[in-house]
Amino acid sequence: MKIHLSDEALAWFKDEMLVDEGEYVRFYVRYGGSSPLHDSFSLGVSKEEPIEAVKTLKKADRTFFIEERDLWFFDGHDLFVEFDSKRQEPAYEYKKA
Repeated sequence: MKIHLSDEALAWFKDEMLVDEGEYVRFYVRYGGSSPLHDSFSLGVSKEEPIEAVKTLKKADRTFFIEERDLWFFDGHDLFVEFDSKRQEPAYEYKKA
């Protein structure tokens, strides 16, 4: 399982979440909503330092990661983070690894 992040999505994290160089962004499982992989669970995002990161992507000196306890959510899929220009926010896609 890998994390993929487009340049446009990176710009959104820099501008909207104010993620500076050397900072971390966590993708995590949250109860509520839904996703193509699991009903009643969706993907959350927060700025925080890792505890047990098992998947990481470093881009423009910013680290995006997934913790061990959230890995089940991805069910063998890669996470693709793109930018939805109509909604002006990140869009998440899961592709079988």
